[in-house]
Amino acid sequence: MLRSMYSGISGMKNFQTKLDVIGNNIANVNTYGFKKGRVIFKDLISQNVSGASAPTGNRGGVNPKQVGLGSQMASIDTMHESGSLQTTGRVLDLAIAGDGYFIVGDAAGQDQSYTRAGNFYLDNNGNLVNGDGLFVLGQSTTPAAAFPSKINVPSTATEMSISKNGTVTYINAGALVTAGQIMNAKFANTGGLQKTGNNLFKITTNSGAPVRGFANTPGFGSIESSQLEMSNVDLSEEFTEMIVAQRGFQANTRIITTSDEILQELVNLKR
Repeated sequence: MLRSMYSGISGMKNFQTKLDVIGNNIANVNTYGFKKGRVIFKDLISQNVSGASAPTGNRGGVNPKQVGLGSQMASIDTMHESGSLQTTGRVLDLAIAGDGYFIVGDAAGQDQSYTRAGNFYLDNNGNLVNGDGLFVLGQSTTPAAAFPSKINVPSTATEMSISKNGTVTYINAGALVTAGQIMNAKFANTGGLQKTGNNLFKITTNSGAPVRGFANTPGFGSIESSQLEMSNVDLSEEFTEMIVAQRGFQANTRIITTSDEILQELVNLKR
């Protein structure tokens, strides 16, 4: 069978994957803290028709002759560049301006996840949680506890505020009380983080262990209250990439069609 037919099949499969990633990016264009993906291709192994030869005293060198056998997917990257910040006017809406991720998890802090989506809430017990009920972890001062601990704001509190370094304060009975400080994390290789859904990331063997610290310190960004980080998806870029992927898919289907016509001519040689 013709090699070009199988090359066309590999190209179609790759562009299908590219369209899947583009579709997911567009679907999450308004998802807070979403990080877009991109697909990278690379060529498959090439078949050597003849190898290279070195020049001699009587004849010059000859370059190798190779026929490529199609393409394959090199990687699907997650682009962790920051999205634009949107002002909401809600104190518990937090955005990180710079590096870092919020740390959320269970009460014991054993199952930790990381997110850039800072739409947080207070539950019935006054604990700071995300939309799925995971606790926002940090260092509590009421009572004093080391990381990881929950941040608790009692129902009697008034005029709550969150500073740029993540310190949560409120007024209670006329006195200023510090509830605790939200802790952030960053990684040696953010591209190695694994998406687990619900705007959450998990560490992997290639992301490196989390380096924890507080916002507004060297190496970490600042926490902006009353703002949320938007998705970093650029619709104009995604639609352009969609057109490129569509045309690439069509071109590969044409390769298969042309190869089939050639095979049909061969079959019809004997009539």
